[in-house]
Amino acid sequence: MSPLDFLADLLNPDLAFLPKALAIAVMSAIMCGVIGCHVVLRGMAFIGDAVAHAVFPGLAVAFLFSGSLVLGGITAGVITALLVAIFSQNRRIKEDSVIGIFFVAAFALGIVIISRAPGYAGSLQQFLFGSITGIPDRDLLIVGGTGLLLLLAVALLHKEFVAVTLDREMARALGLRVFWLDVTLYVLVTLAVVMAVQTIGNILVLALLVTPAATARLLTDRLVAMMLLAPAVGALSALVGLYLSWSWDLPVGGTIVLVLTGMFLLAFLLAPRHGALTGLARAR
Repeated sequence: MSPLDFLADLLNPDLAFLPKALAIAVMSAIMCGVIGCHVVLRGMAFIGDAVAHAVFPGLAVAFLFSGSLVLGGITAGVITALLVAIFSQNRRIKEDSVIGIFFVAAFALGIVIISRAPGYAGSLQQFLFGSITGIPDRDLLIVGGTGLLLLLAVALLHKEFVAVTLDREMARALGLRVFWLDVTLYVLVTLAVVMAVQTIGNILVLALLVTPAATARLLTDRLVAMMLLAPAVGALSALVGLYLSWSWDLPVGGTIVLVLTGMFLLAFLLAPRHGALTGLARAR
């Protein structure tokens, strides 16, 4: 299928789910790209993976009662993030241990809940690997509104997040409320993950959160430029991935992740300053 044929399908009223899937994929990629920069810089990849598990019980409850998957996932993720932030204050238990306990427990709760629904195996596959056919119109508004709030929050707290990333103790000395900044970042990561789950799936959503930011990290040394490049890389990968998936009848989530990985490998090899091949060429 040529790009023009794909464009024609996007404009075909009989394939109304396709432009909706593209819109949510691109918006999700932009959100994940922006907040993913802080995740990558703070070495919090495990947080993204854990949040993807934490939203599962909310998705399961929403499916069971025919509610909004987005709102269900956000609710479960935020509650779990708050529990992690609170229990992490006990210095005898490290944060990663608390995260492992609560987020895996949340995922297990989701499995138990979804098992009560008839035909849950198919629903479980949809949650884990994504789906482009069942996105309701209201989710477009929810994703768009949530995305604007997330971008606004990141812009307003940019300096504070950077200060905590560079030196937590110095941030405390400056009077910053590190605990509440951590909670806010957890919540923002949760929002971004929930938005992406519908298209790319629960298992693969970590790639949308980490890979674009890591790619941008190879291309620039400036945080502002990184936060512009990461969502651009994610959005482009979502577009190309959906096009390839639609053209060759491939799984959407897996195809988007492979495109993202391909772009990361290109940056790793050919980045102007930090590329492996570029460094070899300069050395010679």
